[in-house]
Amino acid sequence: MTGSRVVALGHYQPAKVLTNDDLAAMVDTSDEWITSRVGIRTRHVGGPDEPVDELAAHAAAKALASAGLQPADIDMVLVATSTAIDRSPSMSARVAARLGMGSPAVMDINVVCSGFTHALATADHAIRAGAATRALVIGADKMGDIVDWTDRSTCVLMGDGAGAAVVTADPEGGDRPGIGPVLWGSVPEMGNAVRIEGTPPRFAQEGQSVYRWATTQLPPIARKVCERAGVTPEDLAAVVLHQANLRIIEPVARKIGAVNAVIARDVVDSGNTSAASIPMALSKLVERGEVDSGAPVLLFGFGGNLSYAGQVIRCP
Repeated sequence: MTGSRVVALGHYQPAKVLTNDDLAAMVDTSDEWITSRVGIRTRHVGGPDEPVDELAAHAAAKALASAGLQPADIDMVLVATSTAIDRSPSMSARVAARLGMGSPAVMDINVVCSGFTHALATADHAIRAGAATRALVIGADKMGDIVDWTDRSTCVLMGDGAGAAVVTADPEGGDRPGIGPVLWGSVPEMGNAVRIEGTPPRFAQEGQSVYRWATTQLPPIARKVCERAGVTPEDLAAVVLHQANLRIIEPVARKIGAVNAVIARDVVDSGNTSAASIPMALSKLVERGEVDSGAPVLLFGFGGNLSYAGQVIRCP
């Protein structure tokens, strides 16, 4: 059975930056209030002429260029998103059309904040099964379209963006697979703790419930992800958690025990970009040269549906 690996990454964010001081002019908040509670200083926000598939296509094009591949080389496109308003065409089909692809399999995956790690596992499984050879896996969300900009408890969190990974077959992976086994699951009875509901859809969450669940229940699961991959937390070169909130990221990373790892903190500059957060943060770490090629990196998504999914990958 052929394994798979991530060979290239790309990310994209809208040009408009919204600072905490900008938000303070819109709602009853302040830079000190936001940074002390969630650690976010800025976020990027797209305009009405920047749909989700455009953000995704920009990130995908950068990943393809980095991989030295053409759009026609891709035979599967997976887009993780929870902000697709239309049912059809899907975001993945629209991205394929924007990039001028041939006839790839196209599929959207909506697992909210853990969407990218679910999609990456799906691509890995498809390649291992021989159903695909080169996949484009994208996390893209435009949270600014669904947030209530009058609610200071949620509007301070969100940002827009996209991140993409090119995944290819890896027949030489052997006992050092480029993408390790996924560990995924959910807590269905607590699914309402994170919601995107209504017409028009609006984001809401039970922040304290999510915080308690993430900081107490997820570290042991993340350690099991490492165990499945045959590495210890001390072996990790980087940890890229869903960029939800710095007050979640830092204690979870500490409890995992990744004492030698670079911890992604892109949430400070980008806010919570849902499914885009993990590939964007990883792409930036690689772009800055903070993680060596081939080094083990833990990716761990969590959030909406109180779902989670994680795997250890070898850095491209």
